[in-house]
Parts: sequence; C-alpha cells; structure tokens
Amino acid sequence: MELSTRILCRPETAAGFELASVRVQRVDETTVGEAMRKLAADPSVGVVLVEEPLRRAFPEDLRHRLDRQALPIVVSFPSPSWEGRSAAEEHVLELLRQAVGYRVRPR
Repeated sequence: MELSTRILCRPETAAGFELASVRVQRVDETTVGEAMRKLAADPSVGVVLVEEPLRRAFPEDLRHRLDRQALPIVVSFPSPSWEGRSAAEEHVLELLRQAVGYRVRPR
C-alpha cells in the first residue's frame, strides 16, 4: 500500500502547496484538532505536515495519541515570514548583483 502525504495549514499558506499538487486542508486553530484526528484515523496517510502554530493548537490528548502511534508521522514546519528578507534571499540577491554587474532592486 502506498501512503500519502497531507498538509494542514492556514488558508494564506495553502496556495503554494497546492501548486505542488499536494493535498492540502485549510484549517485554523479551532478546526485543526478535528482535521488531524481524521487524518490520524486514515490508514492511507503516512505523513502529515502541519504549520507550527497549528500544531501548538492540538489538544493535549491528541498530542499524546500521535506520540504513541507510528503512523502518520507528523512534522511541523514554520509559518512563512512576510516581513523582511531571509539570509538566503539576501545571498541570492547578492549573487545576482555580482552576475549582472550592478545593483538589482527586488520588488
């Protein structure tokens, strides 16, 4: 049996994953617990990626249950930061500036 990967994230994060053709469930802090319970009960789900703030909103009993069972593997990922540039983005911009030969200004 082939296991699937699912993602639980907020609506503003979902579009990027949907472009990669990954099955996404749009949830918030009030609905993430029930969504995770359904995925945990589905034997075809092998990995669930959960946005970190949503994982912190899991009820305590759900956290304990997920820690005890082998599948699905639940992995959290950080929410995107919409403020400022990351070190990686600055590095890429500097490489572009060197390659082009003048200052590139990102939009």
